[in-house]
Parts: sequence; C-alpha cells; structure tokens
Amino acid sequence: MRSATQRWWLGLFVAAALIAVLAELRAQTAPGDDTLVLEADQALGAAMRGDDKSVARKLLSLQFTFVDADGKVHERKDFLADLKSASAAPPSDPAVKIYGRIGMVTGRRKSADGRDVFFLDIWAKQKRAWRALVSQDVVLAEAEAQRGAPIKPNAAERTKLRQIAKFLDCKNPCETIPYRVRSPAEQDIVNTFQTIEKATFAHDAAEYAKHMADEFVHYRSDSPPIPKSERVADIEDQKKQNTPALLTAIQSMRLWVYGDGAAMISDNGVPDDTQPLLRIARVWMKRNGQWQMVISVQTDVE
Repeated sequence: MRSATQRWWLGLFVAAALIAVLAELRAQTAPGDDTLVLEADQALGAAMRGDDKSVARKLLSLQFTFVDADGKVHERKDFLADLKSASAAPPSDPAVKIYGRIGMVTGRRKSADGRDVFFLDIWAKQKRAWRALVSQDVVLAEAEAQRGAPIKPNAAERTKLRQIAKFLDCKNPCETIPYRVRSPAEQDIVNTFQTIEKATFAHDAAEYAKHMADEFVHYRSDSPPIPKSERVADIEDQKKQNTPALLTAIQSMRLWVYGDGAAMISDNGVPDDTQPLLRIARVWMKRNGQWQMVISVQTDVE
C-alpha cells in the first residue's frame, strides 16, 4: 500500500514537472507580439506590391486610413481598390515597439512615387489578431540639413503666421476639441493632450515634459526629427525670446484605446477653416498610471 502511494505521488510529480517544462518550451518558441506585428507589416507590404487584395483585406482594420507624403487621405475602401499606387519598397531597418495592444512600426522607405519617406504604421490587436489601423508617410528634411539651421517657412507655416491673431486665445485645442469621448480612458488621453497643448502655448517646458515619454520623437514634413530633449529646449528658447507658440486647431479627430496603448489621428488647420494644413498621427502609452505621448508624425497637406 505504501509503495503504491509512493508511486502515485512520484507519477504526479513527474507529470507536473513535464507540464511545467512543456509550458516553458511553448513560451520560448511562441513568437512575441513584436515579431507578429513586424511579420504582419511585412505581409501587408508584400500584398500591396503584389496587388493581392485578398491578403491585404484580412490585415486591415475596418477603420484603416493611409496618409501619403502629400497629406492625401486614403480610406480603406479606396486603398484596397488601388493597392499598387500606394505600394512602397520594403524598409531597410524597421523598428517595432509594443504599447499595450497597440503596435508601432517605424522606419525609412521609398514611397510609391520614389521619394524617401519616414513612415509610421500603427497596428491594433483586435480579436487576437493584429490589424493595421493607420499608416502615414512624411518627407523629412534632407540628410545634410543641420538642426538649428535657418529653415524657410513652408506653405502651412506661412498660413499659420498670417493667422497668428486667431491662434493666440488657444480655445481649440487648449479648451475644446471637436471630439466626443467614449470612455474614461479616452477622457484621460484628451485631458493629457490638452494639458500638453496648454503647456506648449504657455511655454511651460517642465509641464510639457511630464507628459511626453522619454523615447518621444516629433516628425514633420521638410524638418529633421526632434527628440523630447530638443523639443523641451525649443519651448524654453521660445519663452526666452518671447516667441508665440503657433498651435493649429483640430478640425476632426479619431481616437482608439487598446489596453495601455492608444492611437490618435487628426486633421489640423486654421480655426473656422475646413481645409486642413496638417494630418497628424500620434501614439500614446499608459506608463505608471499616466498617459504619455510616444510619437507625433505631422504631414503637411500639399
């Protein structure tokens, strides 16, 4: 009887150890979300270049939009109807970051018309599958352009300068934006976003920095990338020089929250004008209970 009991306990122990080993092996061999997102991004690119609408359709969220380097918006239906016109060359060195159930792929590639662009592809984990939510291209300054060198205002900036009097009250976006929140998480992000805009307008670099992730980078058409440290220094310099902050008004906005990650896109321009000057895509992540912005990609509308 004692021998049988010992054998039973030994068998139970061996079975438990085997289950633990198998679980560990499964965890080690199962691809992580960063790998899955990169594979999905590569599959979508290949489907676009091969004009494979069947594959592309499965990879796109129903809310998908693509903004090309000229600031033109391609909604899902139109995008699928003419995949080849938007197909870009494979990126040379894509980077992947995961925030909650939001995946972000960034890098450089040749656009469909042959221009060198920086791209942001935002993926959302929907029903256990990663689907493309947003894709946006932006043509940055030439490599030889030096940070801090004089840059001539582009068309969007000239328009903003002419309309400077309208921006000085900052009602939109500091006080109100044309978006109806759908959840407490969305309200928290909107509140944080408006806090950032108020800090920018008031030249409060310290408050601004609190709400930007350490890895934050700002991208804008015809400009070099600006990391968080330089963006904070710019705000401090504007305060010293008494230079007004020029904030575009939000004309329309979409916001999606997936766990501790979120994506935001907006059309921005002059108040009371329906024509946008900028298409902006942003990614947010919740870290230590607080929402922070991790990237902002702004494409001028040509």
